[in-house]
Amino acid sequence: MKLSHVSVTARDASALSEFYREVFGYVERRSPKVLSGKKVSRGNGLPNSNIYAIWLELPDDQGPFLEIMQFKETVERQPSAINETGYSHLAFEVLNLQHSIDRVLRLGGRLQGEVTNFGTQEEPNLIIYVRDPEGNVLELEQAFRSGVTDNQ
Repeated sequence: MKLSHVSVTARDASALSEFYREVFGYVERRSPKVLSGKKVSRGNGLPNSNIYAIWLELPDDQGPFLEIMQFKETVERQPSAINETGYSHLAFEVLNLQHSIDRVLRLGGRLQGEVTNFGTQEEPNLIIYVRDPEGNVLELEQAFRSGVTDNQ
């Protein structure tokens, strides 16, 4: 058994897809598709489903892919609280935390927390929570790597 993918519902799938491409280097796994009809509605339990779906993957990662879906009809909700029950956040290991934070902010995301060292002074493990442009929570992690400079 393995985890296949993680799905995020977006107001604007194309814009959110561009954010993940620019910040994390995601690439298209397949051409975007519109999913609709009885099979789709039967599978997800939502009558008259009409979904624009974009599949993204990290270039050198055979792990789960990211699916960004935009329903023709959406239900709005407030951004989730950090301690709200249910799915919490996506976590990404990055080589340069400050560079990633800068990209998140430049591309419409925002800070949730502040950079915190979960490691030691000698071997830092830096983390921060941010939000993507649609309010989804992301954890960015920069672990200490011997011989790797902060510029990489």
